[in-house]
Amino acid sequence: MSNVMMAAEQMDLSPEALALLTPDAAPAAAVQTLLAANLGMDALKLIARLLPKRYAVGWLCQCARDFPLDITEKSGAAMAEKWVRDPSEANRRAAFEFANAGKYKTLATFFAAAAGWAGGSLAPATQTVPVPPPDHLTAMAVAGAINSLCAKVPAEINTRRIAFIQNALSLLGATSANHAGAA
Repeated sequence: MSNVMMAAEQMDLSPEALALLTPDAAPAAAVQTLLAANLGMDALKLIARLLPKRYAVGWLCQCARDFPLDITEKSGAAMAEKWVRDPSEANRRAAFEFANAGKYKTLATFFAAAAGWAGGSLAPATQTVPVPPPDHLTAMAVAGAINSLCAKVPAEINTRRIAFIQNALSLLGATSANHAGAA
């Protein structure tokens, strides 16, 4: 199964979106196809999953800069950004614990969850048997947080979502070029 189709399945895209995607589609082309069909939420979920986790969380942090955040949201965003700058287990665990303490109910906790679910273990720090997060959880948190950010201005939700996705398309192209160069 292609990366695009696997990501579409993991992110539970709509039947309309799935009907438009082809197994041989390049990642950026797949996202653009969904945007052209006015399937912005599906495009958001797909690009969040296609980006490497650190890029996706960095993109979320960049999107957050366009909005006034309350103090708690700033705390969650700061934890995510700290992990992007230094993706250590200590920073990931701190973000995970922040999100877990907030029971994943607020935008602040989804900022932190995006980093907290990027690796490591979901088990308590004292548990010796690791419980790795499903690979798509970071993308779920990123997509949910970006959608929540866009909803802060309801009249502009679709416009903002599309603008954020357009900005991330350059990241998707950069990651494809990096992977091609490494091969």
